[in-house]
Amino acid sequence: MGKNAYLTGVSLALSTLCTLAALSPASALGGASTLEGASTPAGFGGKEADSFDTGKGELRITFLGHASLVFELGGEIVYIDPVKQYGDFAAFPKADLILVTHEHGDHLDAGVIAALTKPGTRVILPEASRKKLGSGEALDKGKTIAAAGILVKAIPAYNMSAGRTSYHPKDREDNGYVLMVGALRVYVAGDTEAIPEMSSLGSIDIAFLPMNLPYTMTPEQVAEAARVIRPRILYPYHFGNTDTGIIEKLLAKEPGIELRLRKLQ
Repeated sequence: MGKNAYLTGVSLALSTLCTLAALSPASALGGASTLEGASTPAGFGGKEADSFDTGKGELRITFLGHASLVFELGGEIVYIDPVKQYGDFAAFPKADLILVTHEHGDHLDAGVIAALTKPGTRVILPEASRKKLGSGEALDKGKTIAAAGILVKAIPAYNMSAGRTSYHPKDREDNGYVLMVGALRVYVAGDTEAIPEMSSLGSIDIAFLPMNLPYTMTPEQVAEAARVIRPRILYPYHFGNTDTGIIEKLLAKEPGIELRLRKLQ
């Protein structure tokens, strides 16, 4: 090999290493790269938002607060559990799809749903919630629908610990959801504990797991669930006054799981 060719090879190798070093730890996420400026205050209402490359365009997730989230992909707008105290929904874009996990007032807000609805908006929710709202489409656990450019599968969500089963009874059949967005699979658990069904979710790139007693999970239970699901990125949400430092310590040495804390009290 000539001197010039050798130097060219070294230069290319160094350039490649520098490029790889500049990528975030989540760059391999589901075969898609985390977009530059992944965490920004550019979401709806100035809220925090993270962006991901799905292989079919940018997915931006805005963290409105508590359990209220917004997913944007290719001009489609998906709201999950939109509730009035977490945003000025009258000023937000109308929804193409609204997902509701269950009937409690911090998840199901009929006024906000009405404000976000336009011709063609689909509202997907459990049957008990559909009855309470008086409209929408019930999606039973295990079933999948296509809407707003994504696939949505209903996953069970319930309490199973002694003394807590009345909060989210299994027989009410509340929902969590797995959203298949391009190459990414995103699990939004709803109000649940670390239930056996989590072991059969399949590959999950991003997970939202609830963390507040007595209604959902302790940090220890969230860590247990995360070790079962093994998401590449974990967002604790719905966490109220729970000490998030506990989950940070529990997962500090857990390989392959990136913990991200956002303003989702």
